[in-house]
Amino acid sequence: MLYSFYQLFDINILQYISVRSGLGFFIAFLITLFALPKYMAWAIARKAKQPINKYVPNHASKQNTPTMGGAVFVISTVIGVLITADLTNAYIIAGVMTIVGFALVGFQDDLGKILTGDNLKGLSSRGKMALLFVIAVAVSSFLILVADFPTTIYVPFMKEPVFDMGYFAILFWVIVFLATTNAVNLTDGLDGLATVPSIIALSSLGIIVYVTGHAIFSGYLLLPNIQGVGEVTILATTLSGALLGFLWYNGYPAEIFMGDTGSLAIGGVVAYLAIIAKSEALLLLIGLIFVIETVSVILQVGSYKLRGKRVFLMAPIHHHFEMKKWAENKIIVRFWMIAFMSNILALITLKIR
Repeated sequence: MLYSFYQLFDINILQYISVRSGLGFFIAFLITLFALPKYMAWAIARKAKQPINKYVPNHASKQNTPTMGGAVFVISTVIGVLITADLTNAYIIAGVMTIVGFALVGFQDDLGKILTGDNLKGLSSRGKMALLFVIAVAVSSFLILVADFPTTIYVPFMKEPVFDMGYFAILFWVIVFLATTNAVNLTDGLDGLATVPSIIALSSLGIIVYVTGHAIFSGYLLLPNIQGVGEVTILATTLSGALLGFLWYNGYPAEIFMGDTGSLAIGGVVAYLAIIAKSEALLLLIGLIFVIETVSVILQVGSYKLRGKRVFLMAPIHHHFEMKKWAENKIIVRFWMIAFMSNILALITLKIR
């Protein structure tokens, strides 16, 4: 809408992505901040509470906490993007497809858990993966067939693309989507644990996306320049603003949880930003906390199946530290610190080519 005002009335300041990104941030932040208390009151009245896994230690006190707060910050983000972004931009359209599509899969899963009161009674693992796969294929195909997005792959420290994947890029991007959404979902186990690393990752990726879409900055840093991609910075900053508003109530001790509605939506957007920024490999560093959580589960399951022994007291790894009697807020803050430092390192790599 605001971009249309620039075009119709020649309001020069509204042409700048940086200005509209800032406006999107505050619009989403304020909507989330004021809408969440109303949603929480409704959720409590409707008993839309978080089912707690009986095997998770010390979480019984959380069982009456309302969930599906992700629906609020997803809606806030979409509203912010619709107000501030150029809606004719193919990359913005694909970004909205991503956040809405993955959020709907999570919503379906959350709804099943709430209605049955059982944390294990949402979508089946196969059903969830199938739906995530469909959304990932749809967005990946849109990038190639509609947005004409280049299918080359880049790795850190190298100036030129490694090779062109062609239509195999769809398969690669689907893997990135599935891995990232599930990684964020696994991380969302403590109050605010997934929220802050997500904000940090979105900030880093937003910077890289902006540079990738800027002819001068991308040339200076020897990054690929892709016309039109910079507009998606607005999606990154707007979701960051919505998540900051969510953190107001999700910080320890949490008054609301995001549920799969939120975690899958965040994972989808993080993956999408990494793809269009040609930073899929760098995502391992940008999303280091998500990687650590996922690897801990893989190691735990693999070790138990192969050796009959566990590597950790409990997985994902944040539960391991709970079992070791670490205070929850100590685990959360230390994980936030790791996320912050890993993203600083990721940004440093942009200059080393």
